[in-house]
Amino acid sequence: MTFKQMNISEPVCRALLEKNYSTPTLIQEQAIPEALTGRDLLGLAQTGTGKTAAYTLPLLSRLVAEGNPDNHIRAVIMVPTRELAQQIDM
Repeated sequence: MTFKQMNISEPVCRALLEKNYSTPTLIQEQAIPEALTGRDLLGLAQTGTGKTAAYTLPLLSRLVAEGNPDNHIRAVIMVPTRELAQQIDM
């Protein structure tokens, strides 16, 4: 399966291909379709398996598709530690 087949928006798919990402990891393959529907999700996987992308790619894809003309907050990402927040922010 590819990101394009998962209905990730075209601009996000292009950005992924530019960074040489074409195939989702297992956690991404399981989480992205659920997240694209707007459902809450909890994903557990080892470090380095792509969990951050599993929730940020659907978020970016939906923002691209739906826009945000009123500049409202559309998502809140909560993490348990400052270190993880800094890692995600990069």
